[in-house]
Amino acid sequence: MLKEIENQLKHLLFVFFLLTFSLVGCAHRNGAIPSSVPRDISYPPAARLPDPPARRRAGVGQGCRAGPPAGCRAGHQNQETTVFALNQTQTNQGEVEEDSPDESLAFFDKDTKEEVVHVADPLSPWNRAMFHFNDKLYFWLLKPISRGYRAVIPTPVRSGVKNFFRNITMPIRMVSCLLQGKGRAASAELSRFLINSTVGVLGFGNPARRWPELNPSEEDLGQTLGSYGIGNGFYIVWPVLGPSTLRDSVGMVGEWFLDPVSYVDPTEAYLEIWTLDKVNETSFRIGDYESLKEAAIDPYVAFRNAYIQYRKKKVEE
Repeated sequence: MLKEIENQLKHLLFVFFLLTFSLVGCAHRNGAIPSSVPRDISYPPAARLPDPPARRRAGVGQGCRAGPPAGCRAGHQNQETTVFALNQTQTNQGEVEEDSPDESLAFFDKDTKEEVVHVADPLSPWNRAMFHFNDKLYFWLLKPISRGYRAVIPTPVRSGVKNFFRNITMPIRMVSCLLQGKGRAASAELSRFLINSTVGVLGFGNPARRWPELNPSEEDLGQTLGSYGIGNGFYIVWPVLGPSTLRDSVGMVGEWFLDPVSYVDPTEAYLEIWTLDKVNETSFRIGDYESLKEAAIDPYVAFRNAYIQYRKKKVEE
């Protein structure tokens, strides 16, 4: 009886988010301005966006057009500092498993020169508070735990755990591909899952990496909604989970239903598995967030702009 009530509440929550999004999301579509305005980048470590490692160029977010020349010079100097920090981060990241893309800082990986996308930010006070909360959570808790975990657990084991968690989230990517009409990509996701689950021993190995056609670009439900022409809505930073938008938050609710880990009982066991995933993922990129944050004049604005621009590029893929 309790299980049926819980399932009904989950469905009601999902419908509520969809209705909210349909009423508000389309009213806040993206605006764009030419890329001559310098851009800020940065982002806290809770992000969930994979992509191949190739650091992107960026600069300071806003104010140069209206501000004095000294402000613009400061922006260009910040841009150079950021690029240097990105290069240093990439140089110092030799331990990362080549099969497993860095999910949290992925939106710095692609060079986006065409335009800067702006999004409504009516929750700025909340968002800044949550940004600082996530920042402290990283430095005070996640980073020390991940550092100790990395010291104890060998790299091959951590790589296997990362492969395992990526493998079991296949339903999210496959359904997203199907909803976008990407039949080949959906088939590739299924084939990759079957190969890695059998030959790769429950997904701890990644033999499917040998075939490029079995490694399509990552898809999620937020991208799917964007492909239907639904706008970002407004920007929001969630505690622990990191930056998002109204559209992507609705997508995350749908992904929760598709994630096999979300059905683990009891709740304590689910939280333990989820924590293991995050700590293991963070153990590969300790130091990245620090470098990117130090390179930004206003880290909040920097991370926001980078996230919105990255999501726009992912929707257009």
